[in-house]
Amino acid sequence: MWRPEWEQYIRIINDKVVPSLGCTEPISTAYATALAVELLNRTPEQLTVLVSGNLMKNGMGVGVPGTGMVGLPIAAAVGAIGGDPDAGLEVLKDITSEHVSKAKLMVEAGHVSVAIKDVPNVLYTEVQVCAGDDNARVIIKDHHTQVVLKELNGKPVFEANSDTVATKEEAAPVQLTVADIYEFATQAPFDRIRFILESARLNKSISAEGLEGDYGLKVGKTLKKNITRGYLSEDLAVLAMMRSSAASDARMDGVMLPAMSNSGSGNQGIAATMPVVAVAERLNASEETLARALILSHLTAIHIKSHLDTLSALCGATTAGTGASAAITWLLGGDQEQIQCAIFNMVGDITGIFCDGAKTSCSLKVSTAANAAVKAALLAMDNIRVTRHEGIIEEDVEKTIANLGMLGNQGMKETDRMILKIMTAK
Repeated sequence: MWRPEWEQYIRIINDKVVPSLGCTEPISTAYATALAVELLNRTPEQLTVLVSGNLMKNGMGVGVPGTGMVGLPIAAAVGAIGGDPDAGLEVLKDITSEHVSKAKLMVEAGHVSVAIKDVPNVLYTEVQVCAGDDNARVIIKDHHTQVVLKELNGKPVFEANSDTVATKEEAAPVQLTVADIYEFATQAPFDRIRFILESARLNKSISAEGLEGDYGLKVGKTLKKNITRGYLSEDLAVLAMMRSSAASDARMDGVMLPAMSNSGSGNQGIAATMPVVAVAERLNASEETLARALILSHLTAIHIKSHLDTLSALCGATTAGTGASAAITWLLGGDQEQIQCAIFNMVGDITGIFCDGAKTSCSLKVSTAANAAVKAALLAMDNIRVTRHEGIIEEDVEKTIANLGMLGNQGMKETDRMILKIMTAK
């Protein structure tokens, strides 16, 4: 059986679940500078970067792959010196130590400036590169690789219609329902959804690296160490936390390995993937079963995230973890109603964890989301759920998801402003 609308679901997943090397906000800036330098067609002497407040928040404290440094200035500089303009979110995949050295010199010499621009877009990067009398400008907005302007010496080379830059894929997830996703994940032919296993392969690799190396806060590695000490056991919740946080440890510390992202975030991709992988492996699930669970997780995460701005005051690991909880429930033998119970439980539990920028401690929030995902699933398997009489939960799962979106987009705007104010005042 194949439904015509399932082709659209596959397009949505292929658009939203993509490899990303490094945190997507500084990588978006590096991508913009690489494109601008390609236009300039010579080594730039000066880089000027203007970003939205939310992008600044997510770019200030996170490691930039291959550089050993954090922040937007080095991301912009290394993107300009060694970035691949054709590689999208893997723009830094081919940088060398020589590129990094030149980029560091550019930053140290004061040739890179980064500032906040007052724009309505939560995700916005504007880069201008100059050399002699020549200059090039590139603007990305709303999505990490969505270029809306390329300009050389003041003349547009490419300009998108600002009223129609949103792609058809952007609007499509809003039309999904949890029931639609469940049917697709459980009934679509395996050969058409096998591709999602690549998310497990990539994120397992970065998780393994996080467990071996000393990255970030070493949350995953510390959990593993305490299993050896006998303080923790290798139960579902601990395994989900350990495998997920290890991947985030490595990623946020700038490891030169790509993560499979979800909805523009590597941590969301990790949170939607690794708890599911951990449970599937513990249950000795087949490759097909894992693929179906990952489709359920990633597409549920996309559906929930579609109700929120690309960058939000709410931590994206919580929405991705909700997708993981739905998938874990299914792996444990849960039906569609119990999957909805898991979603109610997740919204009733970890909604409200705020995003205070991308940084190494994001692995703590990823581990929290993974732990909550298992807990919510276990409750759901006993048909226990947060009811409509509590908090923002409705009787209907789609109304509950809509409430979550309103809370993040409208209710937490002042929270977002205050977080940025505190971060930039330090």
